[in-house]
Amino acid sequence: MEQNSSIAAAAATAETAAAKSLSPANQLKNLFGNNAMKSMFANALGNHSGAFISSVIDLVNADSALQKCDMKAVAMEALKAATLHLPVNKALGFAYIIPYQNTKKDGHGQWHKVMEPTFQIGYKGLIQLALRTGQYRTINAGVVYEGELQGEDKLTGRIDLGGERLSDGVTGYFAYIELVNGFSKTLYMSVDDMARHAKRYAPVFKTNKTTSIGDIAKLAQLPPSEYSTVGWKGNFESMAIKTILRILLSKYGYLSTDMQGVIAEEQKEEYDTSSFAEARVVETRQQQLADTAAKAVEASSPATPGMAPDSPVPDEEKTESDGKQKKSLL
Repeated sequence: MEQNSSIAAAAATAETAAAKSLSPANQLKNLFGNNAMKSMFANALGNHSGAFISSVIDLVNADSALQKCDMKAVAMEALKAATLHLPVNKALGFAYIIPYQNTKKDGHGQWHKVMEPTFQIGYKGLIQLALRTGQYRTINAGVVYEGELQGEDKLTGRIDLGGERLSDGVTGYFAYIELVNGFSKTLYMSVDDMARHAKRYAPVFKTNKTTSIGDIAKLAQLPPSEYSTVGWKGNFESMAIKTILRILLSKYGYLSTDMQGVIAEEQKEEYDTSSFAEARVVETRQQQLADTAAKAVEASSPATPGMAPDSPVPDEEKTESDGKQKKSLL
């Protein structure tokens, strides 16, 4: 009897060790092999779920920082992109799964740094969601160069960008929308305005006291980075365009349920205060599906062979580290 117990214990230990020895990509493959998880991605993407899952595995294989994250959390963030029908291929720029280094308290009251993945939409993804509503006749956003800005009408809000470009010097960013009902609106932010916004809200800047607004503004003059690089430091131009487009859409645009959810999540990351926590956050389709998937995976049995034991999906908003700021590796 005791011998059988010892054998069972040894077998369980060996199985756990084998699961831990799997590479992150193989852990993710095992996770996606779970029937409940397969079903959630199939419901979101239909026949395209297999290709999407393969792209997520390729993404993890190519990103050493993502490999340090819990693979179940990576799958949950990928599901958010899947329900929006947005690819997470960095080269396309529609959506990203970005690893952040967060500080959290364990069961013994000790603080530890933990890598956690976060879904983030790109400005191309915002445009895609807006076009799907069928309510936009025109939507555009981009860079303003020296000499192009001629003036602004305070009364109507119209901005004249008809000037001749004098150099490659970036002076600001614009976003423009026109709805099918004829309403139109333009928004302009100077490089300094954008740098102040990034300093106030971007995790990579707001906790760094040595980085000034002037230092951040210099990033606007750098050549656009490779498409594989994301974040304010990696690709300032793309982040600036997404920021001004999101601000314009949230104030004056027609927002679908999916757009409301994405914008609310982005704002929640920026305005990490109790007053915003009390604000009404729109319940969105992709978050509901992600929650359902997490419960389905935890409830399914037996576990997929070789898969690491289930652990709760990280929820940054429910930990005791709300006062701790994110620090991006980008």
